[in-house]
Amino acid sequence: MNSISNLAFVHPEAKLGDNVVVEAFAFVDQNTEIGDGTRIMSHATVLYGSRIGKNCTIFPHATIAGIPQDLKFQGEDTTAEIGDNTTVRECATVNRGTASKGFTKVGKDCLLMAYSHVAHDCVLQNNIIIGNSTQLAGEVEIDDYAILSGGTLVHQFSRIGAHTMIQGGSKISKDIPPFVMVGREPIVYVGLNVVGLRRRGYTSEKINSIQEMYRFIYQSGLNVSQATDKIDSEIPESEERKMILDFIRLSSRGIVRGNMEG
Repeated sequence: MNSISNLAFVHPEAKLGDNVVVEAFAFVDQNTEIGDGTRIMSHATVLYGSRIGKNCTIFPHATIAGIPQDLKFQGEDTTAEIGDNTTVRECATVNRGTASKGFTKVGKDCLLMAYSHVAHDCVLQNNIIIGNSTQLAGEVEIDDYAILSGGTLVHQFSRIGAHTMIQGGSKISKDIPPFVMVGREPIVYVGLNVVGLRRRGYTSEKINSIQEMYRFIYQSGLNVSQATDKIDSEIPESEERKMILDFIRLSSRGIVRGNMEG
């Protein structure tokens, strides 16, 4: 049974699952879908085009599916999708898509902290943490288990690989390949996200193999193309090798530079 406050507004055409909670002064628009067990807290706003999964929590003053802050937007019918078990904290915003993709997506088991912003046509995969006041420009893509610490600014069209850790206050204008930590000003590669990899069950053997690949990329004196060729010829095939090589070879912006201080 749903629990909807008499002081909330829920449009009669909104589609609510079972055991949904909508608290006082929340607003749920038409053309919205809210999954089982999700809680829409007081003063949260769920606008036209929202697709919210199961067991999510939308905190006060968060806004889902605001229209894009993109002057090319012409009112096209698009969505903002929030995956199951995701939490959107106070004053965070997720804009819906434009004609470019037609949707903005935040995956399952994510945490969007207070005052963070996910712009139009971004695609976030699963188990991602977006820190307080972190701002994602349009069409950013982020892979599983990435952590963007507070106050990070991400340029439009940037890609951030899986299992990465971004230092707070970073300004990202290049792609960030999988498994790495980046930080400093200007931003550079500073090493592997070893703690995160161990927490997720990566063996020492796998971590050492990943580390060897990034030695070729950042510490061998080779250019990126030469480094990837060397990885191809000298590192045994693995899922991690494929992830790194595919990411780098498909990067249109180029990857973050290495630390020149060693």
